[in-house]
Amino acid sequence: MTTADAGLVSRGLVRRFGGITAVDGVDLAVPPGRITALIGPNGAGKSTLFDCLAGAARPDAGQVLLAGRDITRLPDHARARLGLARTFQQIAAFPGLTVEQNVRVGAEQRTGGTARGLLGLPAPGRAAARAATDRALRLLQLDQVRDWPADRLPTGALRLLELARALAATPRVLLLDEPAAGLDPAQTTRLGTVLRALAAEGLALLLVEHDVELVARLADTVYVMAAGRVIASGPVRRVLADPHVARAWGAA
Repeated sequence: MTTADAGLVSRGLVRRFGGITAVDGVDLAVPPGRITALIGPNGAGKSTLFDCLAGAARPDAGQVLLAGRDITRLPDHARARLGLARTFQQIAAFPGLTVEQNVRVGAEQRTGGTARGLLGLPAPGRAAARAATDRALRLLQLDQVRDWPADRLPTGALRLLELARALAATPRVLLLDEPAAGLDPAQTTRLGTVLRALAAEGLALLLVEHDVELVARLADTVYVMAAGRVIASGPVRRVLADPHVARAWGAA
């Protein structure tokens, strides 16, 4: 696999807060067509690494590459235009908008519109944004509540709404921060089905998840962080069976 085909890559990523090194020289690859998981105890540096990859935080050293392009210094909105989408640990929905309008925001971010509407887009852009919105709503089974105000949705449906908004941006890389939090068993099953289908279409997925059973079912590759460093990585079954990983997890 060439660098340009490698999806999202970090090289020697470092992020410090005062005298604390939260991310300490992390190398990570999120290839297309695969589900990659990032796990570790609380305080391991997962969220900080995630923010550096997404553009919410700027690393002190190292590189972030998207399809071979150095995006280390680009802000999050510029990364979104290049095909990097994310969800958040704390659900970030627009309560004053309908479900459809929330999802459409993601489509507009990729096609050049704004949250205020599609009128500023040329006709092909409007059609593409509407098609992406409709597809995301269908995938997450939200089409029947598309006209509901977002603040009417329960927590699990809001989590799926946020994922639908990210998918509407038609990303090449999708970063998921605890996507199963708040989902009931049926919704978790639906989530897994959708993520597997997206990977089969060639999307590169990285998920930060505390549900190790879900990681074991979904992920192809897993990275384990502790104290800011990657202490193990590789095929999910092998890594999760590693006693060193179990000890690090027990130290949380």
